[in-house]
Amino acid sequence: MLIFIFATLFGLLGWWLGSYLGVMGAWIVSGLGSILGVYWGWRIVRDYL
Repeated sequence: MLIFIFATLFGLLGWWLGSYLGVMGAWIVSGLGSILGVYWGWRIVRDYL
């Protein structure tokens, strides 16, 4: 559940940051943000829970 929350939040943050580059830029940066969210969510679950 935590991985899903982090992926969603980082994806939204990526979309917001990438929106200055247009729709395609927002889509790419959002995807990268989602990947980072999955990674950090997984690390938190693995290391602390």
